[in-house]
Amino acid sequence: MSPRIALIAHDKKKDDMIALAAVYLDFLRTCTLSATGTTGARLIKELGLVVERKHSGPFGGDLQIGSMLVEGQIDCVIFLRDPMTPQPHEPDINALVRACDVHNVACATNVASAHLLLSQLVARAAPSA
Repeated sequence: MSPRIALIAHDKKKDDMIALAAVYLDFLRTCTLSATGTTGARLIKELGLVVERKHSGPFGGDLQIGSMLVEGQIDCVIFLRDPMTPQPHEPDINALVRACDVHNVACATNVASAHLLLSQLVARAAPSA
């Protein structure tokens, strides 16, 4: 079964998400992807990925992803957070990260940890010699 990955990025991290996804494009094409509004739109438009888009984070998208996670529909989350800019929906962000912890779902919150997570998933998907 292909990994089910949620992709979320705060406004100042969206370019980082596009660059990250471009590195893993071939692999991400084999995954089931969900994303919050604008992040999903950019992944579709700029990289041609198939993405199930949810609402934007401030309009409940983080909570929608969290609900999918609780229902067992998400295997890992890549959430490129901007820790330097106050977010009006901070409680929703905290709820999503907490849900990852409660349900033991891998959650990368910066580019470095996202590379580690995705490289591990790619290695697991590679056929063994």
